Amino acid sequence: MGSLISANMKMMKGGGWKRSQISPTSSSSSCDYSFKVLVIGDSGVGKSTLLLTFIDPAQHQHQHHISPTIGVDFKMKMLTIEGKRLKLTIWDTAGQERFGTLTSSYYRGAHGIILVYDVTQRETFTNLSQIWAREVDLYSTNPDCVKILVGNKVDRDVERAVTVEEGMALAKEHDCLFYECSARTRANVQQCFKELALKILDKPGLLEQGSVVVKRQILKEKQLSQKKTSDNCCS
Repeated sequence: MGSLISANMKMMKGGGWKRSQISPTSSSSSCDYSFKVLVIGDSGVGKSTLLLTFIDPAQHQHQHHISPTIGVDFKMKMLTIEGKRLKLTIWDTAGQERFGTLTSSYYRGAHGIILVYDVTQRETFTNLSQIWAREVDLYSTNPDCVKILVGNKVDRDVERAVTVEEGMALAKEHDCLFYECSARTRANVQQCFKELALKILDKPGLLEQGSVVVKRQILKEKQLSQKKTSDNCCS
């Protein structure tokens, strides 16, 4: 599909990204905000391919096969939005229950979560509701976390087992944005991640958590407090 489908239907009039210009930045050493994003869903739905397509589209063109992720992997992407430099640390898991020991720490402190299913495999869609969405409710420590439901592999539309309407209904049920993408053709992949970043920036609580300046100030205050405590003990 060539356009954004959002569960809350908040697309800008006339379409497009009028609110901001989003572009990669050349520096990965400094940023204004740092956000943690998770990609979850069953094994084989294309999470790693989606991530690679977003991180490095040129490399993806030559990557015909990606080995299954073992345990947890993560990649970083720098973006510039409205003059603010963002660092997205995007975590990808194997999507297999035998790695469940990673669950609680994996979800902790996430600012955004992307729930992925394969539109040609109905079981992967069912599992989002029965397994993955429940894990988010159980382990996510951030009530303001932005969630986006993604139906992948729309390039195989003739094999579709989950309708667009069903995807939108599930997204609405779990208060998620909704996209359909194709990691293979790159359709909507960039827009999906960029929309997530925009929505995170719309949340004041997430902005404060992700602010590098705030984090430095907190660290400085802790160091001063520890120094005072040490001085008092030695006096």
